[in-house]
Amino acid sequence: MQSRPVNRWLESGKRLHLQHGPIDLIIEVAAERCSKRRAYEQAHDCFNDVLDTLVGELSLLREPLHQPPRGQTMALFEMQSRLPSGSPLGLVSGPVAKRMVKAALPYADTTRLSPMIAVAGSVADHVLGAMLQDNELNRVYVNNGGDIALWLAENERYTVGVCDNTETARIGSTLTLQARHQVGGVASSGWRGRSHSLGIADAVTVLARCAADADVAATLIANAVDVPDCADIERTPASELSPDSDLGDRLVTTAVGNLTAGQIDNALQNGKHLAAQLVSSNKIIAAYISLQGKRLVCGSPPTQQRQARYA
Repeated sequence: MQSRPVNRWLESGKRLHLQHGPIDLIIEVAAERCSKRRAYEQAHDCFNDVLDTLVGELSLLREPLHQPPRGQTMALFEMQSRLPSGSPLGLVSGPVAKRMVKAALPYADTTRLSPMIAVAGSVADHVLGAMLQDNELNRVYVNNGGDIALWLAENERYTVGVCDNTETARIGSTLTLQARHQVGGVASSGWRGRSHSLGIADAVTVLARCAADADVAATLIANAVDVPDCADIERTPASELSPDSDLGDRLVTTAVGNLTAGQIDNALQNGKHLAAQLVSSNKIIAAYISLQGKRLVCGSPPTQQRQARYA
């Protein structure tokens, strides 16, 4: 891992590439020249210590998360930036770490997870937030390896591809987002992607109000797309693949054979059940779930340029 962040311009200054260790950002701004230059400078400045600060709290952020103690409101809990009394996580102080905890905490009572589930989206949100400070921008996105933080002014548009396969990055359809859609984050997950998955989804793409929320939801929905005890699915303890994984000895998917139509439908319905709950509780806006050539869509997404099967 290089000791210092690297930055370079792409396409003759159209986009900015910021990279430090595993964090790899592509950023584009549409604005008047002065505001545009200032926004890029703010992105660069805030990015300088992101990885170092995260590494300093990494052992804490890899620990399972728990709900706040009884009687302590979520608002007070978040304001204090303190995890529950007795939690091995103790205190987090970095701005990205706080975003990670805030995004993951609502799910802590239903699944054993750590704030690392939100790291990519939280980094993107953090950089976007810095760029929006005291700037009048038309459109800006921060793409962190496929997890995107987005801001659109009125009448601006942004086209995003819906992934059908996280390994090949194959796009099944595209969406045109506008400010009225209130989408501030897009994230994808699946067993073929760069992160481990407990499920078998080829890809799950989620639209949410921020990238951290989309990141968490995409991972959880992808985990839910599954056919338990299926002989055609190979699984390995996460610790054998990545000794420092926060998933420990939990079994993650390493191969999926050709499934029957019934198995595919059952797996998709399992993912749809969770996605529908997240939509109805306003945690996400929409989710796209893909498995072996079939796809379900939950929520009320913008019109697609290629029609998918709606559920």
